[in-house]
Amino acid sequence: MTDLLETTLCGIPLRNPVLAASGTFGYGLEFAKLVDLNQLGGIITKGLSREPIAGNPAPRLWHTEGGMINSVGLQNVGVSAFIRDKLPKLRTYTVPVIANVFGYAIEDYLAVIEQLENAEGIAAYELNVSCPNTKEGGIFFSSDPALLADLVGRVRLLAKRPLIVKLSPNVARIAPFARTAEEAGADAISLINTFVSLAIDVQTRSSRIGAVRRSNRDADGCLLAGGVGASASADGFRLRVVRRSSVLFVALQSALLLRERMDARRMGAAILVFIGIVLIWLA
Repeated sequence: MTDLLETTLCGIPLRNPVLAASGTFGYGLEFAKLVDLNQLGGIITKGLSREPIAGNPAPRLWHTEGGMINSVGLQNVGVSAFIRDKLPKLRTYTVPVIANVFGYAIEDYLAVIEQLENAEGIAAYELNVSCPNTKEGGIFFSSDPALLADLVGRVRLLAKRPLIVKLSPNVARIAPFARTAEEAGADAISLINTFVSLAIDVQTRSSRIGAVRRSNRDADGCLLAGGVGASASADGFRLRVVRRSSVLFVALQSALLLRERMDARRMGAAILVFIGIVLIWLA
């Protein structure tokens, strides 16, 4: 039965096609007492950055009927500590390890890849491009084809291992970005990173996610955090959107979700409630 599940990814032999996705499985070691890691097809690590990142303040999770909103903030120990403390333990297993890499400038990605290139026990790299380029005014690598091509192309010149590019769904059309990544040197495309989302407590008129609460205290803005998990702040940069727009977005999105479950009369009442929330917030 095991032989029937064997496959390959970018030339890497996998015991089966089941891989633990980045961000959902820590560094893999945290689950070693619960799961036989060697029975997995592969492990994709938490995102690794140039320096350690503490992540976002609590609460980081909010459960919804349709899933879970998360805003962890890409917390990680940093690439140096990963190589020193985590990787030697991972090498004791036979499961392929794919290192997820992110940064807030191309130089950040290159610095992490350079250190990983000199380490043993890594099968491939997965680039998380759903991050703002702070040197280009905060434009996300995942939403600008030119930035994406530049990033992937420069990493490709440095990386000797297979290169997987993880794209964001928060674009009008994802196919052109997949093509751009491929043409720049990606060996595979990972679809997809998570969706932008926001949950609001209508009683307190504040976000149920800690990163957004902090942003509201710091400035007259509301960070559309959640899903992707990044606080989108680095080197003094902070991504903000106008509070009025964000609340209207949430109200309309919620109304659309409710439309599937309500008759016309109840739907009309719900829309009035949402309009009232928006007007109160705008006041």
